[in-house]
Amino acid sequence: MTPSVLIVGGGAIGLAIGWELARSGADVDLFEADTIGAGASATAAGMLAPTAELSFEELDLYRLNCESKRRWPAFARRLEDQTGRDVGRRTHGTLMVADDRDSAEALRRQYRFQTEHDLDVEWLTGEEARAKEPFLAPNLSAAVWSPSDHDVDNRALVEALADALEQRGGSIHEETPVAAVEPDPRTPALRTADGERVEADRVVVAAGAWSSQLDGLNGAAPPIRPVKGQIVGLEMQVPFDLQHVVRGPEAYVVPKADGRVMVGATAEEQGYDEAVTGEGLFRNLEGGWEVVPGILDLDVQCTCTGFRPASRDHAPVLGPSAAPGIVMATGHYRHGILLTPVTAEEIARCILDDTVSPWLEPFLPTRFDGDRAGARPT
Repeated sequence: MTPSVLIVGGGAIGLAIGWELARSGADVDLFEADTIGAGASATAAGMLAPTAELSFEELDLYRLNCESKRRWPAFARRLEDQTGRDVGRRTHGTLMVADDRDSAEALRRQYRFQTEHDLDVEWLTGEEARAKEPFLAPNLSAAVWSPSDHDVDNRALVEALADALEQRGGSIHEETPVAAVEPDPRTPALRTADGERVEADRVVVAAGAWSSQLDGLNGAAPPIRPVKGQIVGLEMQVPFDLQHVVRGPEAYVVPKADGRVMVGATAEEQGYDEAVTGEGLFRNLEGGWEVVPGILDLDVQCTCTGFRPASRDHAPVLGPSAAPGIVMATGHYRHGILLTPVTAEEIARCILDDTVSPWLEPFLPTRFDGDRAGARPT
């Protein structure tokens, strides 16, 4: 028999898990404190860029990112075929660029590390990079070309996932904050802020940066904190026609299929402060201008703030927790959109088959058990 599942959180991760479960016949109810996609999913740049994001100490995470990137085309096709919606996946590649001697040396170290792991990257001179992307700054000294890194329209993705979930019989409860979960091996439950209690066979916590704030988890609360990111949305205008994602030392510039250009993003340890600040806007625009100077001539479409859900080790928290009946799908930090397919498919498999796949094993919530610092942050 297929289970009944309650999902806390209506971002891309929660919606995708709900869709995967509903496709298999599960009874899914999803609860979102705001409107769907209103959290980090709304302000993400949508980059599917495991190669550009590779850090020296994150090989397990890199492998998970690559696996999810491999699954993205089939995932997007299923979603688009079911809903008739275009999720804006672009396959133009990413240019990682250096604008001075120090950043060129740092980029060279990253390139050596990437090639040691047989990644699909190419070293370019500044002139070669500008031949590929004419809107790059004229003074760039070097670049690394990553043709396999792509991007997607995060807002279109959220809308398509919500449609897909409801088409498969799932229920979405917007503006319904969840105050607490009640672990139980047979019938875990959640309690809404209005006092309603709902039981099911499993509860999935996919509340992003708010995952640690739920009552009832006690020592099993995931060690998640919000990392504030400010981003600027610009409107592309002729003759400006940036084709590639450009990642500079201080900011990224991401063109979208609908004509937007996203410039971001800061990383601030400011708790849940939602303010858009002059400093944040200046840092983004200055960092973007240094690598793509034409952005300063574009109209500002929006400025916004999001909260990346960061665990203590900056890796996702995925799978069964120490709290009976509670499954975690949170802590994706910078990689939420990229990791959507593998998270949704492996968490759904975990619930439906009662098994933990090798993809989840390095990221289980229980890796933090016994660490008193994993208690809910204050």
